[in-house]
Amino acid sequence: MNELSVNHLLGIKHLTQADIQLIFETADHFKEVINRPIKKVPSLRDITIANLFFENSTRTRLSFELAEKRLSADVINFSAASSSVKKGETLIDTVNNILSMKVDMVVMRHPNPGAGVFLSQHINASIINAGDGAHEHPTQALLDCYSIRERLGSVSGKKVVIVGDILHSRVALSNIFALQLLGAKVKVCGPKTLVPKYIEKIGVEVESNLKAALEWCDVANMLRIQNERMDISYFPSTREYTQQYGVNRVLLDSLKKEIVIMHPGPINRGVEITSDVADSKQSIILEQVQNGVAIRMAVIYLLASKIKVHES
Repeated sequence: MNELSVNHLLGIKHLTQADIQLIFETADHFKEVINRPIKKVPSLRDITIANLFFENSTRTRLSFELAEKRLSADVINFSAASSSVKKGETLIDTVNNILSMKVDMVVMRHPNPGAGVFLSQHINASIINAGDGAHEHPTQALLDCYSIRERLGSVSGKKVVIVGDILHSRVALSNIFALQLLGAKVKVCGPKTLVPKYIEKIGVEVESNLKAALEWCDVANMLRIQNERMDISYFPSTREYTQQYGVNRVLLDSLKKEIVIMHPGPINRGVEITSDVADSKQSIILEQVQNGVAIRMAVIYLLASKIKVHES
């Protein structure tokens, strides 16, 4: 039986190319399932999953919850805003209390980079990182690469530019790792202040001119400006940012070829991308959302099958 090389999904950098291919093949199967009239499978009837969100999330949390329910798992939802964390409870205490309810898997979003790794060393449950600070967001990168594969046939050899706030984005780092692992070429584009210093050390070119970046690429992955992570001003004004790094219909139509537009959401319409681009045929934003459920079903299913092997 094919199985993942890891017991947790902590970051793309822990995965092999074979792991990603296995996740994609499993997601292909689940994509068929979620397009059936009866969308549930009884695969994980005896698995309990806790969703721990220490940071706000709408799409990722709902996507995980839907994936878990489609697999017939028992689901516990935990939001830090309304919990004892507010009273000073530590991460380990919080999780141990939840684990004492016999939880097999924890899906966690946390503001601190490495929180998932820390947890995996201290508790006996499978951990899925649903975003740790500005570090990694592995399931988003997997669903993004899966969506490129679906639209363009493969990821290998494709040119992908990631545009926007690279510095504060966990999506950017996970995407870079996943795209490189699958044989794509990656560039980033954005204001110098929002491009991390180390980026060229990990084999990524920086292109400061948006038009040049779009002429080069097959796929443009547009990121939003993460105002909630900014304690200083990184560029003069939103209007100026949009003029230099926003994608609109006129710009797209001026290119010599048709490119694919992606966005991990939430979209700031009119800032990094206009509505007529977000809702156009070139955009695969809604496909990304649908593929997110299939990819998360695949990851949960593959990790759960390792839990079952250990228990039996």
